[in-house]
Amino acid sequence: MSLIHATAVIDPKAQLDSTVSVGPYSVIGPHVKIDAGTTVGPHVVIEGHTTIGKNNRIFQFSSLGAIPQDKKYAGEPCELIIGNDNTIREFCTFNMGSPGGGAVTRVGDRNWLMAYVHLAHDCIVGNDTTFANNSQLAGHVVVGDFVILGGFTVVHQFVHIGAHSMTAMCSLLFAHLPPFVMCQGQPAAARSMNYEGLRRRGFSAERISAVKAMYKALYRDDLSLEAAQSKISELASSHPEAHADVQMMNGFLANVSAERGIVR
Repeated sequence: MSLIHATAVIDPKAQLDSTVSVGPYSVIGPHVKIDAGTTVGPHVVIEGHTTIGKNNRIFQFSSLGAIPQDKKYAGEPCELIIGNDNTIREFCTFNMGSPGGGAVTRVGDRNWLMAYVHLAHDCIVGNDTTFANNSQLAGHVVVGDFVILGGFTVVHQFVHIGAHSMTAMCSLLFAHLPPFVMCQGQPAAARSMNYEGLRRRGFSAERISAVKAMYKALYRDDLSLEAAQSKISELASSHPEAHADVQMMNGFLANVSAERGIVR
């Protein structure tokens, strides 16, 4: 039995692995590549220079690879690249990149992207993230691994979201969200660290202790960002098991733009 429904419209130039299934009334353009085991539901539109990896599940009514919602866009061949083992639920819209932002929108592996998630042009999403319903990312947003976005989270353009961080429902992010931090509000404010998430991911007591100390330096000790970075650096010697976590935090803080700052 064919895995391509008779009503699907697939351009002859599209490159689909023989194990890809496509549901009724879906439309796939000429520059699309889809790897083994991926399933495309009914009424899905995949266009532009879009590359999709293995074993993804794409649910009905999603739009992937459409041109960026950028008035400066003039037809340049930009890309959308999606990795492996992602779940993309109903009505998701992922735009391809733009010439002014690297020309690529990229989604990593094993992400769980719920209904109505929007990824604007040039967004970069890491691995193992969860975006609840109606999470909305403006252009040029960067999201680290294991991030959880609560439902109806809205992220301003050029904001970076650090690994293992989490937003509450209806959070509005105008500033960068450091790794491990949980935030909530409009605009979002830091509330705690994502301790339960870290425990579930196998973080040791020593690593969690270092994360607590980082939070204290950033949010409880009334320090400037530069002074907090210096204090966080010292944790690498006192908490050697957390050396990589300390490096990740300070690497993130070192690239915080003055225009955006961090969530406070």
